[in-house]
Amino acid sequence: MKKVILFFAFTLCVKLCYSQIKTIHVFVALCDNKNQGIVPVPEKLGNGQDAKNNLYWGAMYGVKSYFKRSKDWVLVTTEKNPKKNILERLLYKHKLTNTYLLADAYDGKYIKQTTIDFLEANAGHNPINIKHESVSLSFGGDSNLLAYVGHDGLMEFDVEGNFTSKNVNKRAAIILACISKEFFKPYLVQTNSSPLVWTTGLMAPEAYTLKAAIDGWIINETDLQIRERAAQAYHKHQKCGIRGARNLLVTGYKKTLTFL
Repeated sequence: MKKVILFFAFTLCVKLCYSQIKTIHVFVALCDNKNQGIVPVPEKLGNGQDAKNNLYWGAMYGVKSYFKRSKDWVLVTTEKNPKKNILERLLYKHKLTNTYLLADAYDGKYIKQTTIDFLEANAGHNPINIKHESVSLSFGGDSNLLAYVGHDGLMEFDVEGNFTSKNVNKRAAIILACISKEFFKPYLVQTNSSPLVWTTGLMAPEAYTLKAAIDGWIINETDLQIRERAAQAYHKHQKCGIRGARNLLVTGYKKTLTFL
């Protein structure tokens, strides 16, 4: 009898996980040799005004290309220049769950505004509502999960914005940028957002790490399990050693334990 109850409880949990609408908003600051303080990459990849070929968007491991090739996601809509500073906006739907991902490709020379928009969304501001078929989807400050992908501009500039948390809703954040824990922490604390995965050192902010973390988040894994997924994906592609990947990709505000 106990096994039957546990089975039905597990089945109910799975159904709830797969039926509940979840939303993810990804802010991508396009790689820009000219306008960002980065080590220059090949010209074609580092043109921050060319989303199609950009390292963080249209290239093999860019957000657009990687999710488009994924067997887990389907591209629903594409919109060019949906608002100032954004060159392209994509809406994806997860094939097995009611999870939607909105990805914005920001012109690389507006990396400062990208950072501000990301942080303000973490504080619950600037909600975005998108209609898809008969479903109303909430992004921006009403997202469940927010992610930043790109160069860590906070190493070069400070930002000002409305970073005070608007409500008690606890949003989760992924920040794939160099040394993001050190530079984003003072701002993220203000927003009352929970850092799911961020970094302690230099890194390549490519989409396989983002997808791996999202895979765990969708099925309600723990923060440590999600961080482990991210580290495994990063090690697989970068061949940096799993211990190095675990030291690089951490979760939460406190020091994360590293496993040998």
